Amino acid sequence: MLSDGLVILLDVDNTLFDNDRFKDDLAARLLRDLGNAGSDLYWKCYEDVRAQLGYVDYLAALQRLRGPLEETPALLQLASFVLDYPFADHLYPGALDAIAHLGTFATTAILSDGDIVFQPRKIQRSGLWDAVQGRVAITVHKEQAISAVRARFPARHYAMVDDKPQLLAAMKRCMGDTLTTVFVKQGHYAAQAAGAALEPSPDRVVEGIADVRALAAAAFNPYIRE
Repeated sequence: MLSDGLVILLDVDNTLFDNDRFKDDLAARLLRDLGNAGSDLYWKCYEDVRAQLGYVDYLAALQRLRGPLEETPALLQLASFVLDYPFADHLYPGALDAIAHLGTFATTAILSDGDIVFQPRKIQRSGLWDAVQGRVAITVHKEQAISAVRARFPARHYAMVDDKPQLLAAMKRCMGDTLTTVFVKQGHYAAQAAGAALEPSPDRVVEGIADVRALAAAAFNPYIRE
């Protein structure tokens, strides 16, 4: 049953794509190419950039290494490692099938935080961009971009599928009954939230993104009766 009144928004990192795996692979490459001191410096720059911009920017952190490590030849290859990473190989099992299933009864769209170079490249090269037919929004903070999301993807009702229950709670407080929240218990943010009291709590909880395939339209939209 197709409903034009429902838009399902999907997070990317640790919801559809195993970003913890990417970060582990990057950490191993940094250690190999830059050693302990260079690796530590990169992660300091990474945290500094995140504090300054409000989101993760792997390439901006690399750029900050240019001064102190400009004479290190391996530095020139690290951007290629980041940009040419095999993103499609590290989608969670069932991620694309889950999007296809949701698309049978709703309009699907990507809603992700991040920079405007690496994040869209990840989404494109992983196959996620095509899976949602180019309906992609990349923000600094999702909960602060709700008006823009509503304007771009107008709907009677929305659902947000994400691995961060605190973010889901913040969006629910803003959108109220017009939003159904779906918590996917994957990745380190989900693990850190285990046992935490959330207000409001997620409307739906699944162990992995593949489990979304078992949910029907009514699980996402209270206006649908099947």
